[in-house]
Amino acid sequence: MHQRIVKNDIENFKTESQESNAKSQEPATGNQQPAVKPFVPAGETFSEEIKNSQMRKIIAKRLSESIFTAPHYYLTIEVAMDEAMKSRAVINTIPDTKVSFNDMVIKACAMALKKHPKVNSQWKEEATIINHHVNIGVAVAVEDGLVVPVLKFTDQMSLSQIGGNVKDLAGRAKNKKLQPAEMEGSTFTVSNLGMFGITEFTSIINQPNSAILSVGAIVEKPLVRIGQIVVGKTKILSLGCDHRTVDGATGAQFLQTLKQSIENPVTMLA
Repeated sequence: MHQRIVKNDIENFKTESQESNAKSQEPATGNQQPAVKPFVPAGETFSEEIKNSQMRKIIAKRLSESIFTAPHYYLTIEVAMDEAMKSRAVINTIPDTKVSFNDMVIKACAMALKKHPKVNSQWKEEATIINHHVNIGVAVAVEDGLVVPVLKFTDQMSLSQIGGNVKDLAGRAKNKKLQPAEMEGSTFTVSNLGMFGITEFTSIINQPNSAILSVGAIVEKPLVRIGQIVVGKTKILSLGCDHRTVDGATGAQFLQTLKQSIENPVTMLA
C-alpha cells in the first residue's frame, strides 16, 4: 500500500492551484462582490463551509491510512543543547554559511540511521526492507497543508550542504515549485514545530517510512549536573515508530545515538 503523495496528486494540486490563481486575477465585474468577513450578532451561532482542496484530501487520506494500518508507539528523550548552541554560533561565523538547529538534528539523524538501519526500514507483508541509503524527508508547512521534500543521500552531506538544501527545498515548497520527484523516496522523516514554541509533540509516520522524529523548541530550565543545580538549555525529541519494524529497544538505541551526536556536535564535523 503506497501512502505518500505521488506524481498524480501533485499534478492535480498544481492544476487546482493554477485555476484558483487564474480566477483571482480575473477583472472584477458588476456581479462580483469582494470577500468580506460576515457580521455575526452576539449570541447567535454561525458556521462557514470551506471546500476541501485536493491537497487537503490527499493529506487526510494518507494520514488516515498510516495511523490505522501502522501500530504507532512513541519514545521521548531530552537533549542538552548547550554545546550545540556554541558550535552553531561558531559555524555561522563562516562566510556564506547558515546552519540551523534543525539542520544539526537532521545531520545527527543521518548518522544515527547508518548505525541503526532497522529504523531506516519499510514494512511489506512478505518482508521488511532495510534501506542502507539515507533519504530524510523534511516536513514543511505550506498554505494548504504539509509537504515533505526529501534530502537524497543525507548521510553524505555536510552540515552546510544540509542547510543550503533544506532552505532551497522549503522555499520552493512554499512557492509550489517543487517537482514530484523531490518528494519521493524518503526513508525517514523529521518534523519540527520548535519555531512555534511547541516544546513537545508526536507525529503520524510518513509511510512507507518506519519512523518519524518530532522536534520541539529549545527551553531554558534548571538542571542537576554533577550534584549541582545549573541553568541549561534542552530540547525534547519524540520518535514515532512502526512497531511492525522497529522494536522498543531498537528505537531507544537510535535515540541514545542521536542524543550523543547532538550533545557532542564535534562528531558531526568529522
